[in-house]
Amino acid sequence: MIQSIPVQYTLRPASPEAHLFEVTVTVLQPAKNGQVFFLPAWIPGSYMIREFSKHIVSLSAEASGKTVALRQLDKNRWQAEPAKGALTLRYQVYAFDLSVRGAYLDGERGFFNGTSVFLAVDGYQDEPCSVDIHAPDGKSYADWKVATSLPAADIKKKSGFGRYQASNYDELIDHPVELGNFKKVSFKACGVPHEFVVSGRFQGDLKRLAEDTRKICEYQIKLFGEPAPFDRYVFMLFVGKDIYGGLEHRASTALVANRDDLPAPGAAEISDGYLKLLGLISHEYFHSWNVKRMKPAAFTPYDLNREGHTRLLWAFEGITSYYDDLALVRSGLIDEKRYLGLLAETITGVQRGAGRLKQTLEQSSFEAWTKYYRQDENSPNSIVSYYTKGSLAALALDLLIRRDSKGKQSLDDVMRALWAKWLADGKGLEEDEWEKIAIETTGLKLKPFFDLALRSTQDLPLAELLASQGVELKFEAAQGASDRGGVVEAFAGKPAPLTLGVKTAGDAAGVKLAQVLDGGAAQAAGLSGGDVVVAVDKLRAVDLDKQIARYQAGDKIKLHAFRRDELMSFDVTLQPAAEDTCRLKLLPDGGKWIASR
Repeated sequence: MIQSIPVQYTLRPASPEAHLFEVTVTVLQPAKNGQVFFLPAWIPGSYMIREFSKHIVSLSAEASGKTVALRQLDKNRWQAEPAKGALTLRYQVYAFDLSVRGAYLDGERGFFNGTSVFLAVDGYQDEPCSVDIHAPDGKSYADWKVATSLPAADIKKKSGFGRYQASNYDELIDHPVELGNFKKVSFKACGVPHEFVVSGRFQGDLKRLAEDTRKICEYQIKLFGEPAPFDRYVFMLFVGKDIYGGLEHRASTALVANRDDLPAPGAAEISDGYLKLLGLISHEYFHSWNVKRMKPAAFTPYDLNREGHTRLLWAFEGITSYYDDLALVRSGLIDEKRYLGLLAETITGVQRGAGRLKQTLEQSSFEAWTKYYRQDENSPNSIVSYYTKGSLAALALDLLIRRDSKGKQSLDDVMRALWAKWLADGKGLEEDEWEKIAIETTGLKLKPFFDLALRSTQDLPLAELLASQGVELKFEAAQGASDRGGVVEAFAGKPAPLTLGVKTAGDAAGVKLAQVLDGGAAQAAGLSGGDVVVAVDKLRAVDLDKQIARYQAGDKIKLHAFRRDELMSFDVTLQPAAEDTCRLKLLPDGGKWIASR
């Protein structure tokens, strides 16, 4: 025991085959009336109550070699009977969540966030703590190593197993840990050491991944100003099949992606999959400033037992989503035309959701806990994403500032002013403070814009603002299910194909309607999300778009579909596709804001 550290943890991958971590927490001077422990109900950056305590398999306590009784107080809190001397809790955590939010363990790798495995000691959250990370037993784990940005106290240099430390509980849970026989590449960005560890089965050019990531990191560090807000940074990426996501931390990020998204050895181009991965890397790294340090006052400090509502998620996730792809241009990885292609897809995605006409960005931010993170088949009709529409609001604000300041200022200046404020006081932003700082920094009358963009359901004036920068925007009808918009040399004005107004998914019995969109032919006929279409005019349903392509607008067809186990029939009047697909045209000398620093 280290007698000077009041809270001490140990963690051991006790049973990889059963996906069990064994954890202990020792508090040297437990509360006299009975020490309370709790496990967080959610993890910062992912705004949903996840009830991590449900994964605790067994829990016991002892002091001075004797068993101490535990009483559960509620879903995630326990109280020990009064004990003399150091009190130790021992428990097992089931870890089989292959995401960036929880914990995972099997015979090939381990991963955990502190929110999933470390019980907090009530009353000691602001005290220093340590954690001893042990290797699994057995020869098959001899090559396992540790990757984490958690400050080391006494570790084995080769493997990384040993003791780590944190100044408080908040720091302890903000450094995820990767275990296993991963691959690692290192680089420096603006003099700061960075590591990129990749686990999973793959063939990829990690040197190129590191070099491209370095360019992104250096751009972002210079955007806010050196030095970087950390002494060392760790990217942790697990690659597999049909997975994607990331979660930011103060000096690291956890990522999951498809193995084929890694750059192929010897390939010179940036594939669409690799571009998506680079955008994810850029997004999570930008959070090092925008939400891990600059954050809403509602998150300072985090209350990990319940929801923390704020109307500012559009600023911290939406603005980050604006800069993630922009950083790829400004770091020299892609050109302006490819960036505009990504932007067109984002505009299309927002335009196609009727929810944008029903939920404001402030509401979307506030209701993230109950609506955005708990989506159902009707979500496109009822909500708008503070990520995607938030990124478009950031774009519109950037272009507005550039236009009205005659190119002397931009959103970059606002972000640097926000960063300067945080460096000066370290405080979270009150709900109206972001707008005030933007207005003070630019000297512009921005309140009408904020009222429209954040507190109304009116569409953003993107066409007008893009035109001021030499980019034309036009909405046309999609020319198929895969048409998500893009950059064009000329607007084609092609006829609108027919559509049912649905999003589909595969199903063994036919074609499942994953979502039925507002105003579409399917909704008008009474079809619902979850219905499985089995026949189109008495022919087996295989590809709905192809099967209605030979009809004319206004024609009526009969669809047979199962709703649960009931066969139902629907008379559908076919409609032309709406003009909701964004085409962008770059004019000569247009789009200069994209690559400007």
